[in-house]
Amino acid sequence: MPLLARTVLTPLHIDVRRGAVADLAAILVDGRISAGGDVAVVVGPGQGAQIAELIRPSLRAADVFTVAGGTLDAADDLGAKLRQRSYDAVVGIGGGKTIDVAKYAATRRGLPMVTVATALANDGIASPVASLVNEGMKGSYGVHIPIAVIVDLDFVEAGPERHNRAGIGDVVSNISALADWELARQVRGEPVDGLAASLARSGAEAVLHHPGDMSDDGFVTVLAEALISSGLAMAVCGTSRPASGGCHEIMHAVDVLFPGTASHGELAGLGALFCTFLRGDERRFVEMSACLARHGLPRLPADVALTEEQFVEAVQFAPATRPDRYTILEHLAMSPTETRERLADYAGALRDHLG
Repeated sequence: MPLLARTVLTPLHIDVRRGAVADLAAILVDGRISAGGDVAVVVGPGQGAQIAELIRPSLRAADVFTVAGGTLDAADDLGAKLRQRSYDAVVGIGGGKTIDVAKYAATRRGLPMVTVATALANDGIASPVASLVNEGMKGSYGVHIPIAVIVDLDFVEAGPERHNRAGIGDVVSNISALADWELARQVRGEPVDGLAASLARSGAEAVLHHPGDMSDDGFVTVLAEALISSGLAMAVCGTSRPASGGCHEIMHAVDVLFPGTASHGELAGLGALFCTFLRGDERRFVEMSACLARHGLPRLPADVALTEEQFVEAVQFAPATRPDRYTILEHLAMSPTETRERLADYAGALRDHLG
């Protein structure tokens, strides 16, 4: 008998609005996540501590743990602390690094995890993936998808604007990642999950064509929902494929070779634009470049303080960051000289089409 449907793991509760954090205790009760507030609250070095103090009166039984660094060691250390007593859930409050550490530790402990995002820097807020640094290289680790996702626009607004704008680059990069996935289907027969692709594409298209900016609640809400949809797309197909292609290979390569250059989302957007140019998709290239420019995101290596030679080195190294992945970079298999020539053409195209 054929399967007539499939079961998809999704958060029980998603809340994107101003003032959402104040309702955290009620959300935990209503979602039957924690009736008495026996949760481990994990905060980072940013706004997390401020939010923890805000919710402390309504979560008196909670323990608060501070983490930093976004490393596998930090996640393992947190996991050890979570074994000291029984918790109903882990509540991760902060940006991407804090959330990823909390997701990994919660998964290893077998606890549900609630994301309270204070920044919109990448799609990790709702994804089944934790990006953690281990021995100097960032790796992707499978984790349980959060049981609830809360984005309070008040705290997003109070955070660094550059971090939030970076999420635009991460969402828009889905368009390039999906093109790479389709290329892998055509060349290698790799199956493409239509539902996952639809979720990843719809959020990217919404952000790509929205006329607002980070000062507009409507746009910020669309961005937050797009990042969540991107995470759900990965959960649907059990892989980061719908949101990670050559764009993220370049991002990971820059992280390894030139750490601290720029954020995840900034590099993903730059990598996506370059890969789109390599594919020869002029319409998408113009759309994506206009979007990145409109939001002040990098389009050239110099925008993230990389020389052309450094970017060429990163592109050459990029396929090694995901050996199992087939993208436009593996398809073209460019030599350093060819990469250098295509980069010059790319810079020229930006000047010719968009100034």
